Amino acid sequence: MTSQPLINADRLWSRLMALAEIGATPAGGVNRQALSDGEIAAWRRVIGWAGEAGLTPSTDAAGNLFLTLAGRDRGVPPLLLGSHLDSQPTGGKFDGAAGVMAALEAVVSLAGQDEKPARDVIVVAWMNEEGSRFAPGMMGSEAFTGERDMDAIRAARDADGVSVGEALDRVHQALPDVPHRPLGFTTSAYLELHIEQGPLLEAAACTIGIVTGIQGKKTFQVVVEGSEGHAGTLAQSERRDALAAFARMASALHAEIGTIDTDIKFTIGRVAVVPYAPSVVPSRVSFSIDLRHPDNAVLDAAGVRIATLCKANASPCAVTVTPLVDAPSNAFDARLRADIGKAAREQGHSAMTMLSAAGHDARHLAKVCPAAMIFIPCRDGASHVEHEWAEPDHVAAGASVLAQVLRELAFAPAIEG
Repeated sequence: MTSQPLINADRLWSRLMALAEIGATPAGGVNRQALSDGEIAAWRRVIGWAGEAGLTPSTDAAGNLFLTLAGRDRGVPPLLLGSHLDSQPTGGKFDGAAGVMAALEAVVSLAGQDEKPARDVIVVAWMNEEGSRFAPGMMGSEAFTGERDMDAIRAARDADGVSVGEALDRVHQALPDVPHRPLGFTTSAYLELHIEQGPLLEAAACTIGIVTGIQGKKTFQVVVEGSEGHAGTLAQSERRDALAAFARMASALHAEIGTIDTDIKFTIGRVAVVPYAPSVVPSRVSFSIDLRHPDNAVLDAAGVRIATLCKANASPCAVTVTPLVDAPSNAFDARLRADIGKAAREQGHSAMTMLSAAGHDARHLAKVCPAAMIFIPCRDGASHVEHEWAEPDHVAAGASVLAQVLRELAFAPAIEG
């Protein structure tokens, strides 16, 4: 069991709670959406804490924030660790933020050592992981890994018509002293701590989750086009009611896709009706679909059926189904997973292996470098809610395991995946 503390648990918790004040909601949660004033304020606070330990900030064209502790050999690929600072509109204090603050604490503690790490160590806060303001999510990590084109990212708009490009430019203008670096760079490894966002660790009374991989995910935007009409004068037989067509689609999709097996996760999470008036037949409905499954073959087959079912239930309206995200299930690096398990054992923490049901930026980093995730419990498995909660001891334990794995990698002369 490790006797020397690898982190300052009190500093980590106080900074995490201070960060939660930015975008705090009356019900105790956080509303700090991507590229908002709240995220600008969060950047300033995190950059200030990092600067106290000698870390230098930088950003890129995708609005990712990097905080670098310089190593002895700046020419070798750096280590990267972090998560995201943006939240859902009614999100909690820990989703994303715990991962960034644990990474910062691990690196700040490392910076306090007499010896420099062998390579640069970089804390990262990815842009728009949540996808709540701008869809789809994980824009920053996808741009970093070359999976999504920056022109397409900059063109996406929020519900108020503000484009990602406009919001990105505004963030960079607000922080003119943060230097820019090229988009994407070779990385030796990536580590991410996160609350589980599920109930398994808590149910097992287990402190550390060693994440084996992330289940696959597909998302779609569906638009149903009909015609407006007077609710009191237009006969039912003459209507092209977009909402009625949506209701048929939703029923068919839930009946078939939502019952494939016990592992399927099918969600219609956002519906917009036009003109949204009580006495007008709706002319347009747009809605989102979120589809997840750990088996890529099942996921792909279900994804194909979505467009078929929508078209079969559209008449007399028209329907367009646009795929947004296609992220297959992935597996994390075996060596890093073993390192996490070893650190947990040596520190006396209970640990278990588990698949992530939620998506994370680590999914995309795993395609370009060895990557792994550490989960810690959250109360009742609740996340994306204002009462989301993680115990201070669990946050500290996860950060300490992260710090131990980081130190072993940071001082290694070479890293092999």
